[in-house]
Amino acid sequence: MSNCLKKALITGGAGFIGSHIAEELVRRGVKVTVLDNLASGHLKNIDALKDAVAFVEGDIRDETVLAKVTEGVDVVFHQAAVVSVTKTVEEPVGSSAVNDLGTVKVLDAARRNKVRRVVLASSSAVYGDEPRSPKVESMSPQPLSPYAVQKLTNEYYASLYYRLYGLETVCLRYFNVYGPRQDPSSPYSGVISIFMTRATGNCAPVIYGQGRQTRDFVFVKDVVQANLMAAEMQDAAGQVYNVGTGDSVEINVLWEKIAGLAHCRLIPEYAPARPGDIVHSLAGIRKIQDSLGFRPSVTFDEGLSLTFAWYEQNT
Repeated sequence: MSNCLKKALITGGAGFIGSHIAEELVRRGVKVTVLDNLASGHLKNIDALKDAVAFVEGDIRDETVLAKVTEGVDVVFHQAAVVSVTKTVEEPVGSSAVNDLGTVKVLDAARRNKVRRVVLASSSAVYGDEPRSPKVESMSPQPLSPYAVQKLTNEYYASLYYRLYGLETVCLRYFNVYGPRQDPSSPYSGVISIFMTRATGNCAPVIYGQGRQTRDFVFVKDVVQANLMAAEMQDAAGQVYNVGTGDSVEINVLWEKIAGLAHCRLIPEYAPARPGDIVHSLAGIRKIQDSLGFRPSVTFDEGLSLTFAWYEQNT
């Protein structure tokens, strides 16, 4: 890790992606503070790091807490959010209070405490059902859900804070992130964690729509690498990057692969498509490759096997 990153704050650091970022930063000798209200994060995710990180139970909507945890910080990794598309459809106002206003408060606390850079978690959801594929950063956003609008708003605020105040910001549009520690207990969990729970429990999964939807699944360790590159590379300031693999998998095929790992022969149940769900999603990753040198290092089959091994041991 470069000398410019000695102290970091991770909002949502007890969550799935945030805990993996914390793990890697600690491994590299960075002093880490984790801020999490534990609404969807879990202390067990950072249990192995409890002697190496400073944990603060708090909310990104609390300006007093944010003022304290951003003090002396070089980089903020902003992962805290209501991350479910479905939940934002059900609760557009409440989710906006977290995803919109909470993000502005994070940015402003960083500005006031002279943090060098904020790396923000955005989403491929901002593209909506733009018919062209792969999705590239120059496309006009077509958000189909409150979640997508909220993430796009975050990007606009990040750009504004960079241009208006000089706070360096980088936005990462995550595609479908998967890996160990993704919570399968919530109905809003990622499809891989849900499928693995169903397969290991010998229960048929519910697939919304016809199962022909396609997704670009990116392993969490590759997402961590993208975050660290975004934190360190000077040319990244003010930019927006896709984070994916450039390959996609059909949902029906995904179930077949997971069922095979679990030796499960059940046929999925099919239900109507959910409002706000996107049919096809594939990342164009040329920009992040050329600018930051990002290269996905974990193949889908490798990542699926690693994730399944973790689920067998931990669920």
